[in-house]
Order: sequence, then C-alpha cells, then structure tokens
Amino acid sequence: MTWFVLERTSAKGLMQADLCGRSLDRPEGRGTVEPKRSRIIKGAIFTSALAFYVGLVDVGQAQSASDRSSPYVVSWNRTLPTEARFIVLANFNNEAVLDQDTGLLWERSPAKTRTDWKAAKSACLNKTIGGQRGWRLPSIVELTSLLDPSVQDSDAMLPSGHPFLNNPSGFYWSASADGESSKAWHLHLSNGHVHITGKTSAFKVWCVRGGSTADQ
Repeated sequence: MTWFVLERTSAKGLMQADLCGRSLDRPEGRGTVEPKRSRIIKGAIFTSALAFYVGLVDVGQAQSASDRSSPYVVSWNRTLPTEARFIVLANFNNEAVLDQDTGLLWERSPAKTRTDWKAAKSACLNKTIGGQRGWRLPSIVELTSLLDPSVQDSDAMLPSGHPFLNNPSGFYWSASADGESSKAWHLHLSNGHVHITGKTSAFKVWCVRGGSTADQ
C-alpha cells in the first residue's frame, strides 16, 4: 500500500510540473499536454486498483494462514475430542486449562470448599491462577458447556479423560442471577441439572477467564 501512495504522489507531481511548464489555454498545449496527463491518470488508476487487489489478497491469505495455524481459535461451534479439546497451559504453570470448543480458560483445580454466592464471586475476582489475575465466576451457560451428556453414573458429567484435578463434582455456583436479587443459578455437576436457589446457600466455586463477562 505504501507503493500505491507513492505512485499517486508521483503522478500528481508530474501533472503539476507539466502544467507549470505549459498552459492549457494555448493551442500548442492542448495537443501535447492532455494526452500525457490522460496517460498519467490512467496509469495511476490502474496501479491503484492493482495495489488494492493485491492488498486484499495478502490480507485474506494472512488471515487464513493465522486461522489455520493458531490452536487457540475461539468458537462455540466446535466439537473436538477430549484429547484435542482441552489444553493444559504451561505458561500458566499448568494451573489453567484452555477449552478449545469455547475459547474459555478454566482453573485446573477448582476449590473444594463451599461458600455463598457473594463470597464465590469475590473468590474468583481476587484469585491468582498461573500467576495471572482477571478470573471470574462463570455464567450458567459457560458452566454447562463443560458437560458431556454421554457420561452417566459418574461423579461429574465431564468428558472422559479431562485434565481437571481435585475431582470436580457436586454443586457449583454460576454468576447468573436471572433478574433475581436474592437468587442465582447453580449446576449439579453429577447429573447436569441446573437450579435457581438463594444466594445464601453454600456451593463450590470454579473460576473462568476470558469470554463474556455478562452474568447470564
């Protein structure tokens, strides 16, 4: 694109120089200046269009290459096998797991302690995992995205072979309050059921990072 700008500037400079040397009002100027100016303008238009097209191709190729090469593609329409879906991140001291189906980053070892809803939100906001802050309580939709409906009669309906530690099971808080000032949604990880209950109840906390921060 820089070459294209220089080309236009060059054409403009040639036109100005030519006009300074000749007057279009003089008969002898009309037969010599106009064709030259026309050629310059047409050349600038052609090179501009060519540079624009090449630029689009280059950008498209770069984006396609990036999409193909990056293992961290954020998408909710993927259904990867467990071994390809979950990545334990070494740069987070192996304390966080990337879910490539959703692009969400989960703490690898959810806490076993139970707490009320307000304390659960505070725990994630103040937590440091893998040397990083910026964690939050997940929405009920995000929590249920971890479930594998094909897993039955288990402590947790998580995909077989998942990399999470601390034996995740039982009830977990979500950030979703659904307009209820005194109630919030929670997930029963053992059977996949979701319920809404009072915020003073005591459930486990599983923090997440990235994605939407909306309480939904």
